[in-house]
Amino acid sequence: MPLRQQIPAIIVGFCLLVLIIELVRRRKLREEHSWLWMVVGFIIFLLVIWRSLLVSISRLMGIVAPTSTVFFFGIVFLILVNLHSATKISELNNQVKKLAQKLAILDSDVQPILDGRTGQNTEEQKMSDELHNNS
Repeated sequence: MPLRQQIPAIIVGFCLLVLIIELVRRRKLREEHSWLWMVVGFIIFLLVIWRSLLVSISRLMGIVAPTSTVFFFGIVFLILVNLHSATKISELNNQVKKLAQKLAILDSDVQPILDGRTGQNTEEQKMSDELHNNS
């Protein structure tokens, strides 16, 4: 790989590693997900430095151009990340549905108690009704 291509690739790999560490430090990226991104950043860095490894992997897979190998693995990685995100979203949707159902049950249990309270102003009753109807 020519030096003109190698230097930007090294910079991108290094910046990716620094960005991941900073996102974890600021708690924007959870530690459980950071290891995957750290591995990707390290692999990018490694393949740029050790070009013969990339060429060997390309030959092993029957791919002529090493850049095609990088694109292939990049696409596979993105597919796996999307699959993981989709499963997490489905899991969170199920949790939200269960929580909404539990909240509805609790609300139906508490509302008769609130309606039966004595000494409540009509204004307070109206505000309570509005809050109840909006939620």
